[in-house]
Amino acid sequence: MDQVILKVLNVTKVFKKDGSEINVLKGISLDVIKGDFITIMGPSGAGKSTFLHILGALDRPTDGEILYKGEDIGKFNEDQASNFRNEKIGFVFQFYHLLQDFTVIENIAMPLLIKRVKVQEALKKAEEFLDMMGLKDRRNHKPGELSGGEQQRVAIARALINEPEIILADEPTGNLDRKTGKEVLKYIIHTYEKISSTLILVTHDPELGSMGKRRFNMIDGELFELNY
Repeated sequence: MDQVILKVLNVTKVFKKDGSEINVLKGISLDVIKGDFITIMGPSGAGKSTFLHILGALDRPTDGEILYKGEDIGKFNEDQASNFRNEKIGFVFQFYHLLQDFTVIENIAMPLLIKRVKVQEALKKAEEFLDMMGLKDRRNHKPGELSGGEQQRVAIARALINEPEIILADEPTGNLDRKTGKEVLKYIIHTYEKISSTLILVTHDPELGSMGKRRFNMIDGELFELNY
């Protein structure tokens, strides 16, 4: 029987600006099954990134529930939300956010070192992920010495080294040319399959969006599943 890892129930998000209200998400419901590869397409401003941030406990819904194995993550306190993000979620953003003063291998190992994993153990696992990303020869380079595609692969390895249950990818190829973007997406999908995770990717690119096992459009804060 398929396991529902995230259950989204009638989620809304309202922002207040200059005395008016902006309805960004309008009653979204979705069952995310363990092992899913979901793509969400839509134009800028449709609410895709807001939805992803709420799924990853970076933001809270105005109304509705997001249940992770029965627990409402929208009701987590700050410590609970932080633990959930660190232990269960892997974020891949459009911007790399790498630490410029550290080497590639140090950047990748950082999440494990923060969890106080022994240095040698952390570096050994970082080497494995570096190899998965095809970057063994960049081990001791600084981020500024890498191409955009290489930096994004380092960011992917860092995001996924904890082997999160859920990968949330927000326009991960948005800063890359089409060829490099396809290569980066290949690495994301390969890693998601290797660590038996669940992948939710938002994009404005129909070609990337068509690669999902389940495909959705987000239009003006509403989510529609595509059946082709």
